[in-house]
Parts: sequence; structure tokens; C-alpha cells
Amino acid sequence: MPVTVVRFNLVAPGASPAALGARYRAALEMAAYADEHGVTTVQTEEHHGVENNWLPSPFVFAGAVLGATRRLAVTVSAVIGPLHDPLRLAEDIAVLDLLSGGRLLTVAGIGYRREEYDRAGVDWTRRGRLQDELLETVLKAWTGEEFVHRGRTVRVTPRPASDPHPLLLVGGSSKAAARRAARLGLPFFPSAHLPELETYYKERLVEYGTQGWTMMPGAETPLLHIAEDPDRAWAEYGGHFLHEARTYASWQSGEIHSAVRSGAGTVEELRAEGVYRILTPDECVAQGLDNLVLHPLAGGMPVEEGWRSLRLFAERVIPALKD
Repeated sequence: MPVTVVRFNLVAPGASPAALGARYRAALEMAAYADEHGVTTVQTEEHHGVENNWLPSPFVFAGAVLGATRRLAVTVSAVIGPLHDPLRLAEDIAVLDLLSGGRLLTVAGIGYRREEYDRAGVDWTRRGRLQDELLETVLKAWTGEEFVHRGRTVRVTPRPASDPHPLLLVGGSSKAAARRAARLGLPFFPSAHLPELETYYKERLVEYGTQGWTMMPGAETPLLHIAEDPDRAWAEYGGHFLHEARTYASWQSGEIHSAVRSGAGTVEELRAEGVYRILTPDECVAQGLDNLVLHPLAGGMPVEEGWRSLRLFAERVIPALKD
């Protein structure tokens, strides 16, 4: 049975506060529906100051989703570590871990948008050192014991429920990220299908004498939308996918690797590229993917169309995958 994921980043270009509120509430209703129909995971993410309203507060949203569901996991992929206070982040994750019974998974990356660092008043050139400090501090904090942080003796309570601590992965596409994960004995989440980086990570585990594992995106990890008539859906809604793809591509330099990187400039190019796919239920099953990532509200997709996609996924795709 493949892993099934419903992704939400709440992008909505030009939306009013009232429209955004309705969209956020719809996402929670979708998460609850997905939970009832056997979806494995809800995935969310973090970006700041984006004109199209990209979600900036993933743990607030994750908490709402965890409260609306009972079984599925919620993945924050990824939190931009250096933009967060380490003690507060440890507290927030610990509380969500307690509330959810351990259903929160956090991927910590360093991001790739310098403007987010400038906006937060964080030194871009220190991002690697800040990420080291954040991860080391969070792991100490979750022990519930006193430790020295920035010259002060501190303690973080409550302790999380998960043993030895909530699931925390180090994300990235660089050797530095792989080394960081191996040194701390944390799992590694490459941002794309990078087998050579997984090998490097395993070599560093041996070097540091630590243990860990890799959560590697598949060679193909398309973002999916389900429709009875894909041609009609591309014609009516392809612009929403293109908006998101072009926004995301505009942030990425040549050395950034991403599982969903697109170079398309038109809807037709995007459809041919295959990073975003609109499929019938039968076509979706036939893809044979290890991870099925549904993106029902992509790029400002109308909520009604998002619901149509999710219902087809839950009622036609998931049962067929179980057969």
C-alpha cells in the first residue's frame, strides 16, 4: 500500500481575509475527511512574506489538523530552522506531540530564500551555525533536564510523550545537511531523489558512530489532482498549478535540488513536464507510485474543485490501492 499524502500550503493569490478564512476552514474539513478515508499523512510547509499568502505558520496549522483528526500523521516539511527560537520551537513541538500522541513529524531545513532571513533580521551567512544550534538545543530541551543555552541555565517543560523524542528529520540537498544529520544521529530527508547523498550520509554515520535512516523522495514524486476529465481540468484549472510552479521555481538557484522543481512557462509545458499531474482515478492507480501526493488546493484552486479531487482520491483511488 503506497503512502498517501494530502498537501496544503494554502496559497491563494489576491484572496481577501474572509476568503482565506474559508479556505483554511475547508482545509481542516478536508483533513478530517482524509483521515476518515485512510489517508496516511497531511503535509504542510513554511514560507514568509509571500504575496500569494503561502502559509507562514506551519505548527499552528498542524495543531489544528491534529485536533481535527485521529489517525493520520502531520508532516511539517520543512520548518526553516534558523528563523525560529530554539526553546520556543522545542516547546511547541513537545505540546503538539503530547496532544497528538506522537503524530507530528518535523523536517528541519535551512531554506533557500535570503529575503526570509532579511525579513526576520537573521544573518543569512550564519544559517548553518544557527541550524546546528537549533537542533542541538531542541534535543537537549526535550530531555526535561537543565542545560546551558547562550550562557544561561534553562529547562524546557513539558517533556514530549514520544521516546526518545518527537520525530525530527534534517532536510536538505547538501553534504553539509547530511553531515549535520549524521553527527546528531537524526534521520535525513533529502529534498529530492539523491541516492549519492544518501550514500554520503550513511558513510558519515559510520564516521560519527551514530545511527540513522533516510526518508528519500521517490525518483518520481509528482503533485496530483484527480478529475474525471483531465483535459477539462487542465483547461479550467491549469493556471493554478502554473502559478505555484513558477513561484516555487523563482526561489530556487542552480544548486538547489527539489523533488517538485519545474521549468515550465506555460500550462501546456507544465502538463507535458509531469511534475504536476491531473489524472483520472484509474490513471492514478496505474501510476504505480510509492508515494501519492494529492494537492487539492494548489495555487489558489477553487475549494469546490479541491473537494472533487479529494473525494475521487478517497473513494476511488485508495480503495483500489487496497485491493
